[in-house]
Amino acid sequence: MASLSVAALIVAAGRGARMGGTEPKQYQPLAGRSVLSRAVEAFARHPMMTRVMIVIHADDGEKCAAALAETPRKGAAVATCHGGGTRQESVAHGLKALADAGFPADGVVLIHDAARPLADEALITRAIAAALNHGAAIPVLPVADTIATVDAGGALTGAPDRALLRAVQTPQAFRFGLIHAAHQRAAEAGESAFTDDAGIARASGHTVATFEGAPRAFKLTTPEDMARAESLLGGALTDIRCATGYDVHAFGEGNHIMLGGVALPHDRGVIGHSDADVLLHALTDALLGCIGDGDIGQHFPPSDMRWKGMASHVFLAEAVRRVRALGGEIRHLDGTVVCESPRVGPHRQALRARIAEIAGIDIGRVSVKATTSERLGFTGRREGVAAHAAATIALPRAGD
Repeated sequence: MASLSVAALIVAAGRGARMGGTEPKQYQPLAGRSVLSRAVEAFARHPMMTRVMIVIHADDGEKCAAALAETPRKGAAVATCHGGGTRQESVAHGLKALADAGFPADGVVLIHDAARPLADEALITRAIAAALNHGAAIPVLPVADTIATVDAGGALTGAPDRALLRAVQTPQAFRFGLIHAAHQRAAEAGESAFTDDAGIARASGHTVATFEGAPRAFKLTTPEDMARAESLLGGALTDIRCATGYDVHAFGEGNHIMLGGVALPHDRGVIGHSDADVLLHALTDALLGCIGDGDIGQHFPPSDMRWKGMASHVFLAEAVRRVRALGGEIRHLDGTVVCESPRVGPHRQALRARIAEIAGIDIGRVSVKATTSERLGFTGRREGVAAHAAATIALPRAGD
């Protein structure tokens, strides 16, 4: 018997205007990573998932690539395609992309909104089982509040029986051939007002079953929703780790030094196998120390010519990736540069911004300080530059 093909189709082409901010909500930060990264992670790490198709806006290729770079995953193949002008069109584009890639009609596809980043493995497992049992099924929650109907003037006209009402979530689960054909029929008939895929399935004559949803899988619509999600995620990361790093490099010939990923003008250069950025090296070691994963020399040994002249942001980015691969987030990075010159103060904000960019965190979580050694020691004699660093991260506690 052939193994089951399971795909997640994650709809991430919207603009999310009600959330505010300069970025679409799926690319806004949520507890140290983008909303899209967190939405993709649950599916990409699920043991039954074979493929993840992300439907994105045509302008968001670089943003999506950055989100995927910070996303822990297992064996599922991840691809993207461009969406359309409506959610219905975007889903249709994603289904076509899966069909073009050879996804089988008897496979299962879970259609999910990127704006619901807290779906968990149990919900996804229930969705797969429901699709296998019923062909079409959606997750629902009981409605706790009384629901009222009103007229055009806002006056109460009635109240439906709450026992018959359900709040609908995603992922909505289908046999692939069923929902692909239903979307094709709707497009050919010019029916474009559907707000979800269950409606499209029902319009094609299919019965849509329901299965138990998850209160955590709520949709992010407002800043208050984002704050709620931040609180839930923060509560799950209870293993707080702190570690330090240190690096030193001697001055040599040159006209600048690299510090924090920024080239600072100077009457000397710095000697090193890579670009000799002491601040990024110290921060890299601090992050590796937080997860007990050796040090920069172990991962990027000077004996390996691949790292000759390498920009040190590569090293820090790899340490960040290793933290996030464990499900962790970076809470704070702090660096202190020790040298008589060049002066760091005028460049402090540029250094903070660059480190935040490399680490994928808010600049408010980065601190850069500088001091001299009062003309004592090798830094006092202007023979080189040193940096101390500290990192704080949060990890899921084993068993959480």
